[in-house]
This record gives sequence, C-alpha cells and structure tokens, in this order.
Amino acid sequence: MLSLAHLTVLDAHPLELIDAALAGGFEALGLRIVAPMPTDTIVPVIGDEPLIRSIEERLDATGRRIFDIEAVWLMPHTEVGALEPALALGSRLGAKHLLVIGNDADEGRLAANFARLCDLAGSYGIGVVLEPIPYVELGTPSQALALLDTVRKPNAKLLIDALHLYRGGGSPADLAAIDPGLLPYIHLCDATVSHPPPEGLRAEGRGGRFYPGEGELPLCGFLRAFPTGIPIGVEAPCARYAHLPVLERARICGAATRALLSAIRAV
Repeated sequence: MLSLAHLTVLDAHPLELIDAALAGGFEALGLRIVAPMPTDTIVPVIGDEPLIRSIEERLDATGRRIFDIEAVWLMPHTEVGALEPALALGSRLGAKHLLVIGNDADEGRLAANFARLCDLAGSYGIGVVLEPIPYVELGTPSQALALLDTVRKPNAKLLIDALHLYRGGGSPADLAAIDPGLLPYIHLCDATVSHPPPEGLRAEGRGGRFYPGEGELPLCGFLRAFPTGIPIGVEAPCARYAHLPVLERARICGAATRALLSAIRAV
C-alpha cells in the first residue's frame, strides 16, 4: 500500500491532495491537520464542517482513504488535551495513525505528554507513530525505542524515515533488532549520499528530497530491512519538481516509486 504524505505536495489543498493521490496511483494519503510549529501555515480543516463533508465526499468518489494525520510536535509548551479535536476529526475521516515528533529536552515531560497523547488517541482508535528526526531532541531510532519502552502503550509505534535514518548516521542494520510489530508503516524518499551541514538538515527534509529512485540513497537495503508488504508513506518534497502543478508532481512521484519497487522486486 502506497500513501501520499502531505509534505510531498505541501501546497495542496486537502481536496486537491485527494485528487493528487488518485493521479499518482496512491491508495491513501496523509493529511496535515495540525500545524507542526505555530509559524507553519496549513489549511484549517478542524471545525470547518462544509470542508469536512467535501473531504468525505471526495474520498468516497475517488476510492482513496486517509491513512494518517499529522503532525504533532511534542514541545515544552504542548497541551495534549488541546489536540482532541484533531483526533476526533482523524477518527471521523478514518485515519489509523497520528504522526508525532518528540522535541522536548525534558525527558520526563516528553514521556508524560507522549503517554497522555497515546491514551487520548487510543480512545479514538488511533495509533501514535513516533518519528525520530536528527535535527530535533528525539533524533534516533534508539532514542525513540527508549521512549516507547518507558511509556509502554499498546498503540505507541515507531516510524522510520529513509532520509532521517541515514542523516542520523543509521543504516538498515540498525533496524534488525526492532520488533516488526512496532512498525506499522515507513516513510520513503531519496536524497544525495552527501550530507548537508547540520543547519541544513531541516531545509533538506522539508524541500530538498528526491522522489524514490531518483537519488543516491541505498533504498534497496532500506526497504528489505522491513517486513514484506509494509505500508509505505512517500514523503518526498522535491525542489526539482516544485514548479509543476500538484497533480503532475504526484503523478511523477507515484510512477518513480512504483518503478523503484518493481526494480527491487526483480533483483
């Protein structure tokens, strides 16, 4: 199963995002309904009943589905209870997962907020996937696993992103000991082998990736580190195609991803 992450075409309106998933041959999509940072701009969906009904209608008409909602950054100031409207909407739209980033240096507070968020999400039937990113406080899979071990919530899972794994100094070998049951899906993209400087990691992650198979990362080894058939969210905002319309970007991205997967299966 392939899902089109909203970050791949971040400028897409939610309705256009559904059409983009269809155009790119993605069965599902990830919808951004929570702004990661206060300074980030998103299309407000929560509380907009006409838009929500239009999203439901477009999903039904296209046969697409919402796979995950994003993106909650657990920060020192995060009020977990304030996220309930997002979880209620995610549940209404059929989302199975909430994407979460840990960016709080206070490990006790981070664990407490993460546990509360897992409980709240669980009441809506939503799993919480923790994504380590090398330029935030919780930057590596080992740190994420330590938090999951501390919290021990049944709906708390781990998300591995190809770019963040390699930029954090990791490799597929680091994933061998992870319980497959902790991995509901992965994020796939491509990039150059050479690293940007530390201060450039965030800019690369948000707009300097490549579509799968169009860069230099050893994605064959990455993909083979996971169970066969694991769902794949393609998160690949690419400056090379930024001038193209949303649907065309999604079409190219979907075709590139399927070509890579076919090539790997043929080996």
